[in-house]
Amino acid sequence: MMRYDRPVIGLAFCLSGLAGFVDALGFLSLGGFFVSFMSGNTTRFAIELAGRHAGGILLAATILGLFVLGVVGGSLAGHFAARQRKAAVLAFVTLALLVSAGLDTIGFGVAGAGVLAMAMGAENSVFQRDGEVTIGLTYMTGTLVKMGQRIAGALLGGPKLAFLRHFVLWLGLLSGAVAGAVAHGRIGLDAIWLAAGAAALFTMVALFMPERD
Repeated sequence: MMRYDRPVIGLAFCLSGLAGFVDALGFLSLGGFFVSFMSGNTTRFAIELAGRHAGGILLAATILGLFVLGVVGGSLAGHFAARQRKAAVLAFVTLALLVSAGLDTIGFGVAGAGVLAMAMGAENSVFQRDGEVTIGLTYMTGTLVKMGQRIAGALLGGPKLAFLRHFVLWLGLLSGAVAGAVAHGRIGLDAIWLAAGAAALFTMVALFMPERD
């Protein structure tokens, strides 16, 4: 993450905010299941397995599968787009969000919320180099670990503000989640349309950003 310039970090902040927004919508709509935090869903899956709750097992497994499918789709979209990889991945994210919003509109709210996991899986392919994710946008454990390491480095005489980039990414997810919770309380899953609009805007921004990975 340290190798990226400010415009890219700005886009990462916005996309992390989008992930927080969408995850809050999914969490509130699916009764405590996440659509971007798969470590939490794996724990939830294990709990449902231990309790032999067929409905919970099916829902957790479906979300996990859709997330992985989204990663596959986003990675392929980026691969075939070559010079416009970021924009292609974000176009895939936008399409998945539109499908999710459409499903909710015609009365398939749970299915629509589940498809959010596909969008979030794809989003993690935006920043990628040599097949490896360079900035994780929907999960913050690694980001907080790196932030802690940068703080420790600063205390030992290293760069004093190196931790800020990781803090900004975490702050983006937090801010987006707050906005998502507020939006869900007011308009429910209709808020997915807002997420899709934001993703479309970020796609346009990515079109004008140099592709360096």
